[in-house]
Amino acid sequence: MEAEPYGIEKEHAHQRAIELVPENFFWDCVDELAPFGSDEGDMALSEFRRWRSSNPNSPLINCLQWTIESVGEIRFEEYDYRILNRELINTQINNIHFNDQQYIFTLDISVIATGFGQLLDEGKIEENCKPIIQIALDRLKIWNELLNEWEYKKEYLKKLSVLQRVLNEA
Repeated sequence: MEAEPYGIEKEHAHQRAIELVPENFFWDCVDELAPFGSDEGDMALSEFRRWRSSNPNSPLINCLQWTIESVGEIRFEEYDYRILNRELINTQINNIHFNDQQYIFTLDISVIATGFGQLLDEGKIEENCKPIIQIALDRLKIWNELLNEWEYKKEYLKKLSVLQRVLNEA
């Protein structure tokens, strides 16, 4: 039995993913601003693959639900457009009792890496999952804009815009 690929490597990727995402950062396993380059994104890809091997015929939405509920510690139904409220996100960032690194960054990166993991391995992102991945992209854009002092703001927004394009074309 052949071992499953670990991480993100073009030689193991679906051809459609390679065609849709020629940008080098996407394929960089150490770029913290890339979907799979951070520890969180790498873990989400690994978890998606483990889930897929146990659930080969299940829709991706089931994995996204599991991801949101386990990483975000919220009900799946709560992960909707309401979490995109700028005032809410700003309050969360500035609340010392709210871990925005976990409940915004890690959660949203995990959602993105799960969805793009399907593209990477299967050459598609199921249509009904795109709105959920869109929420993650939108929230990370807002979170990034609201962070007071972060030297990677512009670079991260550019990378998120590439992911937006790919999500639209997938």
